[in-house]
Amino acid sequence: MHSGFFRRSLFLMVLLVQTACNPAGQHDPEYAIAREMDRYVADGMVAGVVTMVVKDGQIVHEHAAGFRDIESADTLKVSDLFRIASQTKAVTSVAAMMLVEEGKLALDEPLSRFIPEFANTQVAEINDASGGGYQLVPMDRQITIRHLLTHTSGISYGFGPAQQAFSEAGILGWYLAGRAEDIQETARKIARLPLTAQPGSEWVYGYSIDVLGAVIEIASGQPLDRFFQERIFDRLGMNDTHFFIPESKADRLVTVYGLVDDELQRMPDGSVMQSQGEYVTGPRVCFSGGAGLVSTAHDYVRFQLMLLNGGALDGQRILLATSVDEMTTDQVGALFEGNRAGFGFAFRIEGENPDGPSPPGAYSAGGAYHSRYWIDPANNLVGIILTQLIPAAGNNIHKRFKELVYKVEIG
Repeated sequence: MHSGFFRRSLFLMVLLVQTACNPAGQHDPEYAIAREMDRYVADGMVAGVVTMVVKDGQIVHEHAAGFRDIESADTLKVSDLFRIASQTKAVTSVAAMMLVEEGKLALDEPLSRFIPEFANTQVAEINDASGGGYQLVPMDRQITIRHLLTHTSGISYGFGPAQQAFSEAGILGWYLAGRAEDIQETARKIARLPLTAQPGSEWVYGYSIDVLGAVIEIASGQPLDRFFQERIFDRLGMNDTHFFIPESKADRLVTVYGLVDDELQRMPDGSVMQSQGEYVTGPRVCFSGGAGLVSTAHDYVRFQLMLLNGGALDGQRILLATSVDEMTTDQVGALFEGNRAGFGFAFRIEGENPDGPSPPGAYSAGGAYHSRYWIDPANNLVGIILTQLIPAAGNNIHKRFKELVYKVEIG
């Protein structure tokens, strides 16, 4: 645990250096965004944060505030590596749509074609008469690729009526990087565990996109990391995006902190889902399409720009524009309460958006380590904010960043 005095002293030292290096920046409109991010560090709400905004194809804001690691007083750089967790889902969804375009996948074909174990997966139906227990009933329809893409497969992260069964199977929560088996084997084990809901009946956030990653391996004949590298990352110039970090880049990985009792604490190794994770020294064999990637702001912004541009960037076409349109169109209706969802993205359409303003047509997603991004076609703008904060204890840095972006860039 770190005292507020120690943390603020480190921050002030960094802020003085940043201001001395760019005194003119204080008069730029983007200076307001940068200083607000600095304030979150100074107030002990986050150890470090990188923000970036691209409008009309140009970077109009980029900033790194705080520290890569507090203990060593390493200052954060825009080029540092962040665990992006569920931001991985968009990449996996794009990969699946690439295979749909090639005829290797069809949206409405059964998952069991690729992973036969899912043909007989059962559903945990809550039995009110038993005082909170559940009974297993057959699926009333087969899970499809579309169900996976929209989180309507009924596959949860294990936190439901059958949580004990998931826990006993050693599969609980989004973190899979430490598993010493490939994603296809993990998917087969998930198939033997109960669904939380009947396929197509509810929006259930869970392992759907991880299972989709296993399908991509089977349909393409390539491990997921190689498919991503050859078909997406190399073509987009995403040179710093990996499931597992090369040792040569390990010193750029940002430390995970959490807000515990209103103080920043370095998360210990070994505490599942709230730890540093095994992204450098782990088994390096389980490629989690749902939450496994590590990336940088510059890399992920290139992925965002590809989508904003209708599936292409710098002469490299990843998807057809019609596929991007389908991905970014509501696919679930009222199943996702207060929101709508496409393939890999969410849309806030009712009431106030807790993550800040959302113009019509904008879509977004985020990650467990308190990162967030959005794509705004109406204003030809993309934004991203990366932190490594879990638990985040209601930290509202996402909303404040987004509000300032629209105040500064749109007016």
